[in-house]
Amino acid sequence: SKRIKANVEYTIDLRGVKCPHNFIKTKLKLEELNKGDTLMIFIDDGESINNVPRSIENEGYRTLSINRVDTYYQVLIEK
Repeated sequence: SKRIKANVEYTIDLRGVKCPHNFIKTKLKLEELNKGDTLMIFIDDGESINNVPRSIENEGYRTLSINRVDTYYQVLIEK
């Protein structure tokens, strides 16, 4: 049976972390997870939100949602 997972299993706060360090930290965390696991990252507006989700998708991961909260974004990624 296929499990449907909408819950956030892991979270990392990358607010204040500049490119490309925020992407590298995201990628390293995703590499620790199992296929199908989800990771929520908090990242800043600007260069970060423009680059990180695209870079993550280029690595073969899936962006499930991007939500703006005040001055930052919550990005939900599935491995």
